[in-house]
Amino acid sequence: MNHMQGLIPEAVPDAAVSDVLRKLAVVWTGFEARLEATPLIRKLTRGRFELADYHAFLIQLRQQVQDGALWMSRAASNIDVAHLELRSTLMRHAVAEHRDFRLLEADFVASGGALETIQAGRKNIGSEALSAWMFHQASIPNPFGLLGAMFIIEGLGSIKAAEWGRRVRERLSLPPQAVSFLLYHGENDSEHMQTFAEMLAPVATCPATAARIVRCAEVTARLYALQIEEIVA
Repeated sequence: MNHMQGLIPEAVPDAAVSDVLRKLAVVWTGFEARLEATPLIRKLTRGRFELADYHAFLIQLRQQVQDGALWMSRAASNIDVAHLELRSTLMRHAVAEHRDFRLLEADFVASGGALETIQAGRKNIGSEALSAWMFHQASIPNPFGLLGAMFIIEGLGSIKAAEWGRRVRERLSLPPQAVSFLLYHGENDSEHMQTFAEMLAPVATCPATAARIVRCAEVTARLYALQIEEIVA
């Protein structure tokens, strides 16, 4: 399977948007390779993944997902009136995802964990760095660079989530309700990528903004991978 087909919409008529998407796809390729080399994902792909690994993964992912709607809301509040439609799209996205961390909690409980354990979970070094970066970017005026971060995070859901969910379920013999977050995002984040391309259109024609978007994707990809690297059961 060509993973890029899941990230790049089929019809992108704007040349500037197409150029940014191509550069982001290059960032994604490096990100995917780094992810596959992390100890946690190597255990998953090589059939050595244990329940403790899954619980450690859910605990860290919950923190990042809970922060996601918050930084999107902050970013929307810093978009000026010249880009109201982009602001509205980002706000709708934040609303749609602001309860997603509850899915992770439900998966944790359905796989045998205690709710208070995941709710009390601490961010690892990578998670702390990623969260700080995202909120910093969201706090600047017209934080369009965050579109690059969204490409990485939504792309992860579109390309990897369902595959990881199936592997976890098969390896650990879990019921579907114990991997609901991964399976749900595997099915729905591909639609978000089309929305992402539409969000790019009003801002990608500015070379400086386009460069910010790609740079933000690069930093986000590295910090996200660090988050996964730091997960230890």
